[in-house]
Amino acid sequence: MALRAFIQKNIATKGVKRWFFNRMGYNKYGLYRDDIFYETPEVKEAIRRLPQDIYDARIYRIQRAFQLSLTQSILPENEWTKFEDDLKNHYLESLVEDVKKEIKERESWAKTH
Repeated sequence: MALRAFIQKNIATKGVKRWFFNRMGYNKYGLYRDDIFYETPEVKEAIRRLPQDIYDARIYRIQRAFQLSLTQSILPENEWTKFEDDLKNHYLESLVEDVKKEIKERESWAKTH
């Protein structure tokens, strides 16, 4: 858990991030990091706000990964998610932060009114 926090705070070098990316293994199923977020109420709301094309692509990746896990197999190596692609596709992170800020703002407003 400490390693994940270390990497998320951008303290880790690119080599450490690449090692952690390969160690997690979700890339072998064609998933992006944001595809495997634990679905808290904030994440569920962020997913609901996704544009339809991004949402559909996310669902496709998750269903394909689920099917692969059922058959106890992985994608061919040429179809694995690449480290560079994963870095570019943090499609959910900013929406989750927005939702968290909105919740804090609502709670703050509710306390003062």
